[in-house]
This record gives sequence, structure tokens and C-alpha cells, in this order.
Amino acid sequence: MEPQTTEDLDVRTIPPRQKHPTIMSLFNGLEPGGSFTLVNDHDPAPLYYQFNALFPGQFAWEYLESGPEVWRVRIGRTGAATDSEKP
Repeated sequence: MEPQTTEDLDVRTIPPRQKHPTIMSLFNGLEPGGSFTLVNDHDPAPLYYQFNALFPGQFAWEYLESGPEVWRVRIGRTGAATDSEKP
């Protein structure tokens, strides 16, 4: 099932040092199946790697628009693996 988008988060006007904490706070508040659309002025690939390190298997990442001036990425919570699901 495709995650439901709850809101857009436009980080283009957020001071750089507050961007990732703001994004992580919104993600942490999502229920499984919830998502938001990140709007940015550059490719947020480094953020993807951060999500992959912090939330392996718990997020979905889908580019909706890839520049050159605006990037839109749907970021969703897929849920956490339980101990019985871990290898």
C-alpha cells in the first residue's frame, strides 16, 4: 500500500543547521504508512544516506521531482522490524 502524504515540508527557507533536525522531527512523528513531501532547492541525497543509517528498513524514499531548481521527495514511514523479523 502506498503511504498517505500528510503534508509538504518546504525546507528552502529553513536555516541550514535546522533543516535535518526539522525533517527528523517530522519523520519521528509519523505513524507507519504516513509520509510527507520534502521540498528542497538541491538533491537531498545526503539526507537519504542519513535516513538509511538511522532508520534502515523503516522508511520509503521516492523522488517526485528532480530539479534543476526544485526537488520533491516523498518520505514515508514503513514501520520498524520487530525482533522476530530480524535475521
